[in-house]
Amino acid sequence: MTRKKKFITCEGNYAASHIAYMFSEVAAIYPITPSSDMAEYIDLWSANNRKNIFGETVKVAEMQSEGGASGAVHGALQAGALTSTFTASQGLLLMIPNMYKISGELLPAVFHVSARSLAAQALSIFGDHSDVMSVRQTGFAMLATSSAQEIMDLAGVAHLTAIKSRIPFIHFFDGFRTSHELLKVETMDQDDLAKLIDYDALQSYRDNALNPEHPVTRGTAQNPDIYFQSREASSKFYDVVPDMVEDYMQEIKKISGREYHPFTYYGDKNAENILVAIGSVTETIKEVIDYKNASGEKYGLITVHLYRPFSEKYFMKVFPKTVKRIAVLDRTKEIGAGGEPLYLDIRDLFYGKENAPMIIGGRYGLSSKDTTPSMIISVFNNLTSKNPKNGFTVGIIDDVKYTSLPLLPEISIAPKGTYEAKFYGLGADGTVGANKNSIKIIGDTTDKYCQAYFSYDSKKSGGITVSHLRFGDTPIRSHYLVGTPDFVACHVPAYLQKYDMLAGLKNGGTFLLNSIWDVEETKDRLPDSMKKYLAENNITMYIINATKIAQEIGLRNRTNTIMQSAFFKVANVIPYEAAVNEMKTAIIKTYGNKGEEIVNMNNAAVDRGGDVTKVDIPAKWKDIVVKSKEENNNLPDFIKNVVDPINLQKGDTLPVSTFAGREDGTFPAGTTAFEKRGIATNVPEWIEEYCIQCNQCSYVCPHAAIRPFLLTDEEAANAPENTTVLQGAGPIKAFKYRIQVSVLDCTGCGICVEVCPSKVKSLKMKPIGTQFDEIDRWNYMHSDVGYKEDVLPKDKSVKNSQFAQPLFEFSGACAGCGETPYIKTVTQLFGERMMVANATGCSSIYGGSAPSTPYCKHEKSGKGPAWANSLFEDNAEFGFGMAIGGEKLRDRLAIRMTKAIGDGFSDESKEAMKEWIDNKDNSSLSEIASKKLIPLLKKENNPLATEILKLEQYMVKKSQWIFGGDGWAYDIGFGGLDHVLASGEDVNVLVMDTEVYSNTGGQASKATPTGSVAKFAASGKKTRKKDLGAMAMTYGYVYVAQIAMGASQSQAFKAIKEAEEYPGPSLIIAYAPCIAHGIKGGMSGVMAEEKFAVEAGYWHTYRYNPMLENENKNPFSLDSKEPDWDRYQQFLNNEVRYASLKKAFPEEARILFKQNEEDAKWKYKNYVRLANMDFSK
Repeated sequence: MTRKKKFITCEGNYAASHIAYMFSEVAAIYPITPSSDMAEYIDLWSANNRKNIFGETVKVAEMQSEGGASGAVHGALQAGALTSTFTASQGLLLMIPNMYKISGELLPAVFHVSARSLAAQALSIFGDHSDVMSVRQTGFAMLATSSAQEIMDLAGVAHLTAIKSRIPFIHFFDGFRTSHELLKVETMDQDDLAKLIDYDALQSYRDNALNPEHPVTRGTAQNPDIYFQSREASSKFYDVVPDMVEDYMQEIKKISGREYHPFTYYGDKNAENILVAIGSVTETIKEVIDYKNASGEKYGLITVHLYRPFSEKYFMKVFPKTVKRIAVLDRTKEIGAGGEPLYLDIRDLFYGKENAPMIIGGRYGLSSKDTTPSMIISVFNNLTSKNPKNGFTVGIIDDVKYTSLPLLPEISIAPKGTYEAKFYGLGADGTVGANKNSIKIIGDTTDKYCQAYFSYDSKKSGGITVSHLRFGDTPIRSHYLVGTPDFVACHVPAYLQKYDMLAGLKNGGTFLLNSIWDVEETKDRLPDSMKKYLAENNITMYIINATKIAQEIGLRNRTNTIMQSAFFKVANVIPYEAAVNEMKTAIIKTYGNKGEEIVNMNNAAVDRGGDVTKVDIPAKWKDIVVKSKEENNNLPDFIKNVVDPINLQKGDTLPVSTFAGREDGTFPAGTTAFEKRGIATNVPEWIEEYCIQCNQCSYVCPHAAIRPFLLTDEEAANAPENTTVLQGAGPIKAFKYRIQVSVLDCTGCGICVEVCPSKVKSLKMKPIGTQFDEIDRWNYMHSDVGYKEDVLPKDKSVKNSQFAQPLFEFSGACAGCGETPYIKTVTQLFGERMMVANATGCSSIYGGSAPSTPYCKHEKSGKGPAWANSLFEDNAEFGFGMAIGGEKLRDRLAIRMTKAIGDGFSDESKEAMKEWIDNKDNSSLSEIASKKLIPLLKKENNPLATEILKLEQYMVKKSQWIFGGDGWAYDIGFGGLDHVLASGEDVNVLVMDTEVYSNTGGQASKATPTGSVAKFAASGKKTRKKDLGAMAMTYGYVYVAQIAMGASQSQAFKAIKEAEEYPGPSLIIAYAPCIAHGIKGGMSGVMAEEKFAVEAGYWHTYRYNPMLENENKNPFSLDSKEPDWDRYQQFLNNEVRYASLKKAFPEEARILFKQNEEDAKWKYKNYVRLANMDFSK
């Protein structure tokens, strides 16, 4: 009977999880991009009772760190359970110690790794082989796959061979390019794979497990007499692995019909020039080989599947004897070595052999840099040249060491009939989700093969996304970005003037634009270059006002479903009526747990998405002469030469020399001020007659895009025409007052409008197109009027603080972000003397993603926050190191000044030095003393004065801050955070508590409360939230505060001030609603949600100041009022992270929501007891 093939459209991560679930009994996990999805699928399937090969659900354990996950894997394996984990990058490196143990103890672990770059001069979340090549020495076997189909076929080989051989496996594939690429693949059946397990070997493993029924001692300490010998003893287990892998690959061939070996060959059997490579690039190379060999050339490729143990036998089995030259491609850089790992391995195979081929090596594709057919052609050209370049790079311009191969014009070599499409969207507008649905509809309802890949910038929601879709009648091997599309859609009107979206669009192609204008105005808005391209290339253009439709339906800025429907209408890939039915089916699947209202709105979006309008392209547009864009000569060189090209999606064109002098990854501060993204659909307009001059709108703005300004009469008179102002009230009555919006930096969240307390709102959201006059006003206010911070003491009130310049502005955080208002306030108060250590997470990504640096210099002093990110797990220690390093040098200053006081200095200088020494450890007083001392020292003719002045930058006591989210503070970084707080060092910790791992997609942390749905907690979290603040208070010398700006602006402000003033460690835990919470009503209600959380008793605000105990006062102050517990369940139901549980697991929700409320009451009672303690005796 012929086996019926079953196809699904899935990502590489899904395919790996699908196989891993079958073979796993335990999964110990920790989230890290881009591997997190694998563990999330495992958790979701387990929660929904999917059965593995053994007829059971997988036991899933989320650990506090990758090191913890590998420890749990090790322990579960020793107990006799087949155990898997999923990781990448630094996460994999943190597992290295346990990897040595697991391999040394011959335990059948399987690590599925979506291979990723390592943080070096900068963090990169994108894919290459840096991580897996850094663990090749651990004793794990290493199996590589090149696509979602290969993952589906071969991931099981890793599990099967691990069981049979006792050797643990890493199964790896390219992060993002494979892990996140959607591909139509044939699935593997669990019953087919179950038959391949060596059950005798499995039973032997169980029998060898640690168990008091048959006790043994394992993991001993060994001395020099026997360690060497026992290390050598396991070598024989590795010798048989290649044969086992080959045998299982042949079994897979019987099931799938697809040919696999430890090394596979593709190309002309008599090839003289071949490439050797690992991963997704091999599919691109195959396309190029077909293209070149069709014209009579003879090229080939050896694809590496089994990288460790590295088998000469199986390499030579497929190696054509005709080969004279080999080029080895490595997707990593191994600094200081004689070459990259795979190159060295291949070279070693031929060492000392007669007639050995010439072997050269090169690097490609670091950090998911696209590797296209033209680049592979360049590699072949180099290989066949008279003097091939060794140690080459491809895909970049190296004008420093000149390693790069020529970048050739791009070509299209996709099989005939392949349809290619590109979609330009905005992060969180749903474009990516809609395109995933589209590709699944095409894949699942037709016989066509399909592929989708999504490229992002590094901003949070609000950054550019580009979706690359392909579909055709033959399997798709083009694992690179779409360069010559048949169809292009622009979902964001603001992109028209920014990006060259039509580049490569084929003659006769289609362009779909979400236009907020009618046909004629749309034509007027098109850049000349676009008009000319449309006309010269016979492009068919359609428009639809998806922005207006979305607002009418109630979807706000979510245009995705409308644009998806419009795509199916104009692209004619499948019959439109069929597409509509499939889209509505997908809507129920995607949004069903979010409520009927959401489903109905999206159905309406589908129906109205067909209302497209064709735009006739005038023939005369062919004759347009496109003028060069005028350069803005006022821009700094770095902005012109580095920031702008990257922001215009042209970063790939920057040569290596661009970073000369910046090799350590340093970027200048304040580059976000030059971005002017203009991504908001609607922005606030100030209505001055209703304004009460409270400055609350500025205080809560997540992006510092709305600010109060004080103007003199002269400044008001010189302002741009029609600028309205108010006469200042109270202490500012000598000035004119104006609220000014930077409309091009605003993200349109609307929080300012929601918070405005005037009887009639003095802010109103208006279409951005009506507010462009504000651009010149913003420039005038910021640059000419400036910030009159000395009129009122900024540390006395919320209102006063907002006249200070924010030194954190225009970040890439999500619109409505609950975290950034806290950071902005800290910089307004202390920014000119701040040092910041930032844990990896949301706050590091919006805080410092090249080329965007939102931390900026003060306009007058030129000083500002000095910011750095180390890793995720070590942030507290990193900040601690900053503090003690700075203090060490300040101690040196004190020693030198003490010596100088008795060493021939003027009396005035001596007095100033005494004042500095006396006030050294007080930030504000040290600043005053330093200002007096520095000019006096410059007058002294004494070598000691020169020595002291060399350390001038350390004179002012710095305000050391440690920023991070709850995933860092509650989980992976908790041990370090606890140690730093316990040290007594004067550091300030700000934890932005979103109650999930926000940056990696919303996984549960120990900050996640009972009943909350999160990734790794698909059926609701079962345990209580950790009380980080209460734990820190037990030290008795740590300042601790819990705040929520929306509940009490003044309490949050006061806590931030007190924490910084406290002469010791401080910890502020700030409630930060997140887009992942699914607040009903949207992110404009963030501050209201914080208020709701406190009033209902979900969150409590307090301050614990140990210094009060010295005054016989209670150090603990419970600042929030007694909650209205009757509103508690209402609060939970106001967020999708809770409400969705009622739909998916109603009985579980009833139990867990009740427990959640009981947990909050229990915590509140503890706080009340603390607040009522008597310290007067």
